[in-house]
Amino acid sequence: MTVLGDDLPVTLADGTLTDHVNLDYAATAPCLAAAAEAVNAILPWYASVHRGAGAASQRCTLAYERARQTIGDFVGARPADHVVFTRNTTDALNLLARALPAGTTVVGWAGEHHANLLPWTDTVSLPVPRTAAEAIAGLEAALADLPAPPRAATPGRAGTPGRLRGTVLVTVTGASNVTGEVWPLAALTETAHRHGARIAVDAAQLAPHRPVSLAATGIDYLALSGHKLYAPFGAGVLVGRADWLDAADPYLAGGGATAYVAPVTDGDLIGYAVDWNSGPARHEAGTPNLLGAVALAAVCETLAAADRDALAADENALVERLRDGLAHLPGVEELRKFTDGHDRVGIVSFAVAGVPAADVSAYLATRHGIGVRDGLFCAHPLTERLLADASARAGADLGPTAVRASVGLGSTPGHVDRLLTGLAELTRDRFGGL
Repeated sequence: MTVLGDDLPVTLADGTLTDHVNLDYAATAPCLAAAAEAVNAILPWYASVHRGAGAASQRCTLAYERARQTIGDFVGARPADHVVFTRNTTDALNLLARALPAGTTVVGWAGEHHANLLPWTDTVSLPVPRTAAEAIAGLEAALADLPAPPRAATPGRAGTPGRLRGTVLVTVTGASNVTGEVWPLAALTETAHRHGARIAVDAAQLAPHRPVSLAATGIDYLALSGHKLYAPFGAGVLVGRADWLDAADPYLAGGGATAYVAPVTDGDLIGYAVDWNSGPARHEAGTPNLLGAVALAAVCETLAAADRDALAADENALVERLRDGLAHLPGVEELRKFTDGHDRVGIVSFAVAGVPAADVSAYLATRHGIGVRDGLFCAHPLTERLLADASARAGADLGPTAVRASVGLGSTPGHVDRLLTGLAELTRDRFGGL
């Protein structure tokens, strides 16, 4: 599989040219060639979706709905699940937050990405766990302590019909965007369902690196972004159970979400009576993002046909190469939540004692042509907590922000080695080789 931009020339501070090394996949992954090819193929036919009888419109409508099916298949959507196109994971989780039944209690963790931290109200916030077992036990205790809400008929665990409470939602990341650590989704889903709760997963960082299936795990809702999944064309999805989505007011009011609109007069006042669509269209008002949907589907199809185990093994080797190299550099401390040996995707965050994170990333960019991210990674409470922990381990103040390196398709051992070489030069200058 080929990603675009892996041979871009960049000019270093001394005026020399080198090839750019992209180690910022966790922010925005490069475009997969298959996504660009799919977009180029549909562009000559670009026309309205669901709104025309002409050949171009019919072709685009078919491509859009095929994309919905392909993406649903990629994440193991159940036959009755909705696949709703959104702009990104943040948009998808905000949609779900708007669709919750009145009085729903949301249970989550304090260490989530802001996309899965800020949309929710009436939240029970659990402390960041230090092990996977602690995450499961913490959820078990929190759900056991909740008062029993009114009963509501909802699907049971793993899609089996049953009567669950339906007014408690557990929200969790699939893989941390700060540390790359993978959360125990199967066990958390089982725990949630046993207590009559549903579970929503932020899969923005998980889906590009690991297979995930709603049908196999019983996850109730899943959100992901195309720009994390090698399809940077402005599309994401919310996939999950239909009942809450069909019962909620439309996420956006406008054309496409409506089945019929009629004026209603009251004296001089005019209003409108609206019959809203059910299904995904209910929450997809306006002209849809055809190109984003087609690009995302092309990536899903390409990854589904690939050997995901082999891709994960290659990525794991890169991550271990990076982590081992960082561990041997003076003054460098990796950020982590869980114990060593825990499964993780291709994301590693670290800090250098005495060197601001922004200076580290600028040094790598201007001296070595490497792109990384510095900051708090839209997960401020978590990153600040992990920096405090890392500072305690290092016996030094690591500063208020961190550096994140992330890998994916297109990353090579040479890219990792160039990063380690750049950091070795930086730390040698800072610590005199000690």
